[in-house]
Amino acid sequence: MKNLKLLREEALQFVADKDIAVAGASRNPKKFGNIVYHTLKSKGLNVYPLNPNIDTLDNDLCYKSLQDLPAHVKNLIVLLKPAETEKIVKDAVAKGITKIWIQQGSESAEAIKTAKEGGLNVITGKCILMYANPTGFHKFHMRMNKLFGKY
Repeated sequence: MKNLKLLREEALQFVADKDIAVAGASRNPKKFGNIVYHTLKSKGLNVYPLNPNIDTLDNDLCYKSLQDLPAHVKNLIVLLKPAETEKIVKDAVAKGITKIWIQQGSESAEAIKTAKEGGLNVITGKCILMYANPTGFHKFHMRMNKLFGKY
């Protein structure tokens, strides 16, 4: 297990990169994939939504697969069911993704193992919104984690 300081540094570096793909981006405003997509965009990041079932998201092209992403996109956030995460991690390794954030609830031991064996820098067990200049509940959550030494 990574120590918290190293994990925090990796998380902050992840969101410092301006080009981030979001697997599981959604049009449904109640879905976490929609919240993450819009939050990262509002922070000035170049967000590349991935969802094979939609063509556009807020007038942005929605990519059907990782292979369709521009070559310069090297960061991926995964907001999928664990079984789907395992497949996209394999695709991420093949695509040349270098950093992957597997959101809580999306992870599986197999996906994490595949990502690490594939040479990806893996972040898991943390919420992306706590590290993307958080507001509201996520800012409160970040402060509580800091208070209790979990940030």
